[in-house]
Amino acid sequence: MDTKQLLMIGVSMLASAAAGPALGQEKQEQYIQVAEIEIDPSQLDAYRTAVKEHIEMAIRVEPGVLTLYAVSDKDDPTKVKVFEFYRDGEAYRRHLESGHFKRYKAATQSMVRSLKLIRTDAIALGTKAR
Repeated sequence: MDTKQLLMIGVSMLASAAAGPALGQEKQEQYIQVAEIEIDPSQLDAYRTAVKEHIEMAIRVEPGVLTLYAVSDKDDPTKVKVFEFYRDGEAYRRHLESGHFKRYKAATQSMVRSLKLIRTDAIALGTKAR
């Protein structure tokens, strides 16, 4: 190996070492929660439309909203879970104050029979591109 190759390897190793702790800290600062929601069966279609529009808007306009997934129980579609990932707690607070979130809450208030928010810690997260 010549000096240039050794220098490139050294720079690469240094960059990886410096980025490692920063990436770990970023993950620790993320605000992650699961919302468990029970929907009035007679309003299920309207709720699905509202949550889909809300998620699309939040992902599009809020840089601190990293991931929002809404899923329903296959055997009981009135039981919905929303997996929420925010850059940090401040991003979550900004999300709650956004106009589109407030519109979503007002529009779905009569549709929601129960809501439970569960704060979580990431253990292992993985995503594969389609």
